[in-house]
Amino acid sequence: MDPPTRFVRSRLDRFQQELFEFLRIPSVSARSEHRADTRRAGQWVVDQMAAAGLEAELIDTDGHPIAVGEWRGAGKEAPTLLVYGHYDVQPVEPLALWTSPPFEPEVREGRIYARGTSDDKGQLFLHLKAIEALLETRGELPVNVVVLAEGEEEVGSPNLLPFVEAHRDRLACDAVVISDSQMFAPGQPSLLFSLRGLSYLEIRVRSAASDLHSGSYGGAVPNPAAVLASILASLHDDQGRVAVEGFYDSVVEWDEETRRQIRDLPFDEKGFQEGVGARGLGGEKGFSTLERLWIRPTCEVNGLLSGYTGEGAKTVLPAEAMAKVSCRLVPDQDPGEVARLIRRHVARVTPDTVEVEIQELHQGLPWRGRPDGPWFQAAREALRATFGTEPVLTGEGGSIPIVPDFERVLGAPAILLGFALPGCNMHAPDEWFPVDHLELGTLTLVDFYRRLGDMSGDE
Repeated sequence: MDPPTRFVRSRLDRFQQELFEFLRIPSVSARSEHRADTRRAGQWVVDQMAAAGLEAELIDTDGHPIAVGEWRGAGKEAPTLLVYGHYDVQPVEPLALWTSPPFEPEVREGRIYARGTSDDKGQLFLHLKAIEALLETRGELPVNVVVLAEGEEEVGSPNLLPFVEAHRDRLACDAVVISDSQMFAPGQPSLLFSLRGLSYLEIRVRSAASDLHSGSYGGAVPNPAAVLASILASLHDDQGRVAVEGFYDSVVEWDEETRRQIRDLPFDEKGFQEGVGARGLGGEKGFSTLERLWIRPTCEVNGLLSGYTGEGAKTVLPAEAMAKVSCRLVPDQDPGEVARLIRRHVARVTPDTVEVEIQELHQGLPWRGRPDGPWFQAAREALRATFGTEPVLTGEGGSIPIVPDFERVLGAPAILLGFALPGCNMHAPDEWFPVDHLELGTLTLVDFYRRLGDMSGDE
């Protein structure tokens, strides 16, 4: 057993305690009442990076701060790796559906339950511990490393791209590695080849100055809830396709070889359905479930609000109705153009008896990776060595908006290898991360660095 591996295995109890400290910080970036907590989480990351041997600082932005750590000991001629992650987390509601408090980590049946375990505190933590293990036992890393951890990923990273553009020389690198995703299945590691983008909108329909008595005004004054329901129903046709004119114009059709590889993956569709508790699966006709999740765009209703929703009856005609709608996008769809198409569609189907307002909340570009090159190969071999099986290539239905920006601004390929598992409840109650992946994930990253050293020697 080599010294870094021995170091990791002998300190797993400490690692878990430290991760629990991190998870206890309620760094909900979307909530103003957690602003101080979010900053505290950023400082915690800085302190961990410094303890591991990096030069680290917390840098203020117009929103939540960014933690940056650097190790430049490999020299100017050596390659540089940028490690990206985020320390902010999603809101915890509905709180009643959590089995244990979301910010009080608890181990049950081989899983660590808490908000942020998988997305992304737990996975960012693996990188910090791998760096610590190598610097503690070997005194050096085989490549230069920059760690960048932001506190706004869950609110669309509004200040990250300006930061990257302003510090492109400091962040210059030969590759970016990100762990903010899932493995394909337990025991089956994977590397990502695609991410969907995002266009997130809020639609409000108004008809009157205030709520009205439904008996006195119903039938004469338009009902904004009913109008909004009609608008939302018009977004899809009976084949599950998005019925917004021009929506698919920029969609890149994937080659048959990629579709065949997706079809050949050992996907348990019944298990997937049962895992989410659904009575059946749906979506765009003519595509498999994995294709719908990875390589096809969507338009989903994320939230609805109107009228009286409390206990018992209150016969009102609501003055306003609101829906939050998100479109997951694929190459080469542009979030701004999709928002424009949605606006045009809503204007066309909305009667002139009501007022409609659309606000654009978040945007993110889709990403299509290049699964080749020495950095990608080093990640593939490290996963294979640790998990004992060849990793598969998969897509991801969610969004990491900064990935295409990293590649564009820094000119470096992105390598996405995640250690969460399907069903880990990212963004949902009872989020969890496998206890054994605290060890396996850290050892994979230690091995990844070792292979980067071999690669540098070859060059």
